[in-house]
Amino acid sequence: MIYEFRTYDLFPGTLPKYEATLTESLSAGRLNHSDLFAYLYSEFGQLNQALHIWPYESLDARQAIREETTGITGWPPPTGDLLDGQAADIYFPAPFNDESITGDQGPFYELRTYTYATGQTPEVIDTWGKAIDERRKMSPFIGAWYTELGTLNKWAHLWGYSSLEHRAEVRKEAVAKGIWPPKGAPTARTQANQLFMPFPFSPLK
Repeated sequence: MIYEFRTYDLFPGTLPKYEATLTESLSAGRLNHSDLFAYLYSEFGQLNQALHIWPYESLDARQAIREETTGITGWPPPTGDLLDGQAADIYFPAPFNDESITGDQGPFYELRTYTYATGQTPEVIDTWGKAIDERRKMSPFIGAWYTELGTLNKWAHLWGYSSLEHRAEVRKEAVAKGIWPPKGAPTARTQANQLFMPFPFSPLK
């Protein structure tokens, strides 16, 4: 399984038009060809971004689906005049992810993106795997993913919170109880985070 994270930079003030266009385009048949995991927009951090996450069985499956959906009604969406930039990352899921998670897990989603030293990803997977069950009891753990293509040594993890207060409370409690961060995990070289909220058509609410 792979996950494609597509990040679109929107011109300021165009989010309502983008939402309306995607609402129409997604309902015209694209989702008959493959599942959508999440469709979110940034609320804190870098603004005016839309993040859509698509799972595929493999790189070959991704290519085949993209070819068969190009040119179907409403797809690709006619949003070119709204976009200032586009980026795509291919991630592989951590083995401890719950691939069935969906629905109402938010509405606030924090995406944290780390980079590690070369060769440390297996150690991250091991240490996180030992700690994640206790941490996920405190707030929805949506998933963690690592790169094997493009920019290497990246580690992305997504968490759901019911409110900003909930996020602050959970993070404080996790540290106080020694649940999180995972004990013995490598120290990240870089860290970044953004807070997203779901579009109405996102499966992850």
